[in-house]
Amino acid sequence: MDLRKNILTALLLAIGFIMHQVVPGALGSMKFDFMLSFMFVALIINKDFKSTLLTALLGGIITAMTTTFPGGQIANIIDKIVTSLVVYGLIMIYSKAKFNVITIGIISFIGTMVSGTVFLAVALFMVGLPAPFNLLFATIVIPTSITNIFITVVVHNVVIKVVKITRIKFIDIV
Repeated sequence: MDLRKNILTALLLAIGFIMHQVVPGALGSMKFDFMLSFMFVALIINKDFKSTLLTALLGGIITAMTTTFPGGQIANIIDKIVTSLVVYGLIMIYSKAKFNVITIGIISFIGTMVSGTVFLAVALFMVGLPAPFNLLFATIVIPTSITNIFITVVVHNVVIKVVKITRIKFIDIV
């Protein structure tokens, strides 16, 4: 694991933490999880299994600390780990292709859908849901998945532009 990549991952998770903290709880105290976009960019840049596990664990702990969902702490940690592993698999599948707006959008959409589904399933099993699963899925998970496409693409493009401008040669420009 490269120190520069770890620092970039830490910065992305810090920004994701702020985004997760300022977004208010919506239906059933669920939040739009914008931390995922920053996690996905960190995973795309690192493309390393150890970094994936570290990003998943840190992202899960951070979102667990800022959740407004009653009993959502464990669900957040589990969902970030499962989601990061799925996204890592998608990144490995797409690694032969160039990461463009379409592939990043697909990875983000699928990753957010997986995250929301796992979170709701774990929360349902552990503490119950404040509203029906289908309602929470339709009003929180689907809109978040669509929104995260745009956020992930923008954040990824900003990171790539910063790397090009600063001429730091620690990631492959994708």
